[in-house]
Amino acid sequence: MIKSWDYQNEYKLLKRKIFFSLKKVFKSGNLFFGNELNKFEKEFIKKNKSKYGVAVANGTDAIFLSLKALNIGNSDEVITVANTAIPTISAIINVGAKVKFVDIGKDYLIDVDQIEKSITKNTKAIIAVHLYGQSCNMKKILELGKKYKIKIIEDCAQAQGAKYQNKNVGNFGITGCFSFYPTKILGAYGDGGFVTTNNKKLFQKIRRLRFYGMEQIDKSRWWNKKYFAVENGINSRLSEVQASILNIKIKYLNSFIKKRREIASMYENHIINPKIVKPLVNNGNLHVYHLYVVRSEDREIILKKMKKLNINLSIQYPYPIHKMLAYKNSKYKNLQNTEKFAKTIFSLPTYPDIEKWKIKKIISVLNKF
Repeated sequence: MIKSWDYQNEYKLLKRKIFFSLKKVFKSGNLFFGNELNKFEKEFIKKNKSKYGVAVANGTDAIFLSLKALNIGNSDEVITVANTAIPTISAIINVGAKVKFVDIGKDYLIDVDQIEKSITKNTKAIIAVHLYGQSCNMKKILELGKKYKIKIIEDCAQAQGAKYQNKNVGNFGITGCFSFYPTKILGAYGDGGFVTTNNKKLFQKIRRLRFYGMEQIDKSRWWNKKYFAVENGINSRLSEVQASILNIKIKYLNSFIKKRREIASMYENHIINPKIVKPLVNNGNLHVYHLYVVRSEDREIILKKMKKLNINLSIQYPYPIHKMLAYKNSKYKNLQNTEKFAKTIFSLPTYPDIEKWKIKKIISVLNKF
């Protein structure tokens, strides 16, 4: 059977190192805010070339805490896209803000030419979703942010290691929000997230907010007392267990990305069926291929045929957010590409340890349609 995602081969490779690391964690008697977390935070910002960084419980919290730290809430509007994971939207709603959707281009990323007309006096932020492993047009987005004094937040959950004009994503906006969900390019064996920023005050605030608003590090502050909250925060801790696993896996990050790009290259060079539309890669972008997303008008037929051959492919995302019952909004009539592509896109496996024969089989079957 060919799975859309699998971690078993990776686990076999790293098992001994993971067991040894976990043994150290359990022996230390410290399961939160210990050496592993400190080590990981330092290594992550070094790898991403960011000034500051805070590890949190998951990618959703990374976005939520970014919005909360920027005091975005009731009556405020946040612009983003409807072809994204639900967490992008739930984080906005959970701080009390309103979502304004903008359509996407043929690259599946936010259409920067449509953003400006959605900006109002209540617009406080734009969340740029770097979808499938490719960066948005940050030059244009940053120009709009500067012109209208709007904060730019980057959703980098699917784009760890991606670059725009030779600069790592997560360094353009006021914050960059990452996810370590197991399927991600840098995945934990559980949940995890991260916020990068080059703003020291914002970094200190997010660090407090992730643990009930309590100051943890700065000993010079008068309020630095044991179990003393400075402001209302939440519980969003990355455990020592997950941090220890990520400390091992981050050493392989460049290798993971290289393999994903090699797999994508195989698809790019050998899928010749004109009914399969391959992904568009924009100039100046380093695409890291969290997913290799294609589209076809015959998607349902293709997926059924593949399943009969024990090839399981996936769809990200089959339902635009504004069409879901929880977030349904009939006023969005202009999300034509979003709605059109949702009916035709599907993903081919790009996880680093997939065997080459499986990739060749996928290509072979697709070319026969």
